Amino acid sequence: MGLLALKRLMSKQQRGREREHRRHKVQGRNKSITSRSKATKDGRRLRNPLPNLPEEIWYHIHSLMPMEDSARTACVSRTFLRSWRHHPYLILSNRTLGLKQNASGKGDVWAFTTKIDQILKNHSAAGVKTLELDVFECRDLNACYLSDWLQIAITPKIESLTLELPSKYEEEYNFPCSLLFGGNGNLIRHLHLTYCAFRPKIGIGCLRSLTKLHLSHVHISEEELVCLLSNSLALLQLELNRCSEIICLEIPCVQQLSCLTVSGCSMLQMIDSKAPNLSTFNFTGDNLVQFSLESLRVKNLDMACLEEINFLNYSITKLPYMVPNLEALTLSSYNEMVNTPTIAARFHHLNYLEIYLDAGLFPEYDFLSLGSFLGASPVLETFILRCDPVLEDFGDASNMRQLPKHKYESLKDVMIYGFCSAKSMVELTCHILENAISLESITLDTVNDWEDEENLGRCSVAPACKSAECCYLEADVILEANKGLMAIQKYIAAKVPSTVQLDVRGPCSRCHSLEPM
Repeated sequence: MGLLALKRLMSKQQRGREREHRRHKVQGRNKSITSRSKATKDGRRLRNPLPNLPEEIWYHIHSLMPMEDSARTACVSRTFLRSWRHHPYLILSNRTLGLKQNASGKGDVWAFTTKIDQILKNHSAAGVKTLELDVFECRDLNACYLSDWLQIAITPKIESLTLELPSKYEEEYNFPCSLLFGGNGNLIRHLHLTYCAFRPKIGIGCLRSLTKLHLSHVHISEEELVCLLSNSLALLQLELNRCSEIICLEIPCVQQLSCLTVSGCSMLQMIDSKAPNLSTFNFTGDNLVQFSLESLRVKNLDMACLEEINFLNYSITKLPYMVPNLEALTLSSYNEMVNTPTIAARFHHLNYLEIYLDAGLFPEYDFLSLGSFLGASPVLETFILRCDPVLEDFGDASNMRQLPKHKYESLKDVMIYGFCSAKSMVELTCHILENAISLESITLDTVNDWEDEENLGRCSVAPACKSAECCYLEADVILEANKGLMAIQKYIAAKVPSTVQLDVRGPCSRCHSLEPM
């Protein structure tokens, strides 16, 4: 009994001590609150309400924010100001700096240079990983500012550099390649230059991490480009736009290069690529150039020849042998004067085909001859045809031609933008409907509107766009579009199997009505 009483006494004393401890804790908290309240009443500054995190954590948090938001928070506290000055991604342009153009289309050069000076100098201590500098609209900018900014920005930490210069700089400004030496260019993965001269020295080896190179309106010789590419062993993408000094483009054996884009290089005559893993090739030019693609891995090809005559004829006769493993092919022809021939060669792996045809210049072109592409592509799943309207009467419906029976077993989706009432267009559509045994959907749009493929911007279809205006169409284009709708209703709609979804699109009935005109 004595032992039990002792235990009860000790338990009671323990509970008493716990109550006393809680009482003192509450009193201390109230005292702390009272003292902070007095400090507020006395006008003294409160303790920083921000969480007590290491600065590196704040730097990381701000690096995840958009640049404009991070800059705005710099006004809140010194901690945020320091975080802003460590923001690694800078996108500097009139828009991001909140500057407006005047009536002449020019911006305030003094305000622009002052802001960029301040931002880059404040970031010089921490270093910048990504710099996008867009001074395209500042035509009166002195080149000395540009060199000073690059001197600050190009450090061993920089990983991405984009430089958008005024067009006059193409003949006036030499990019300071020396800034890339001494370790400054070792981490650069993305380099995008416009309107300047880029003269990398022989033996340059500072861009070993470069994965994407984009040169637009840039003066660079063939030898300089080969030297640069030979040392860019990690390069994945190369894009050349309007580089006028290149006559023969030689791509050395860059193992990682997978995507090559060449457009508007006016002096170019030949492309010789030894990149073994090139899988995507995009070419746009006035005329065809000589191609030598040693890689059999090219699967995606996009070609447009603005002045080449009968480009589709060339494509179906040559490409099956040059790039036999194609899976996606996009062709644009602007001078097709003969019909597409039927050949024995096959695109054995092609599952996506898109053709843009400016047949408006040559209304006698036979659309039905495009069936040659379908017959040469046994595994084709998607076929897209875009064409400008052909102003032609349908003619005699009793004399509809038919190609030899050929089952397109894989074709599932067909889209024709710019569908017109030309007899050969109707014949091609009927031919597809009769032979595509796996067809799931067919879209016939009598308006070739590149910006409105989904029919979302046409007021009569999309209620949300009632306050908008559709793209302008000439009266004859509207007339032909309506004739195309009638041709679909009269000759095609009844031939669409019940298992196929037919999507017919026409001009906006509100914006493109012929009655007010």
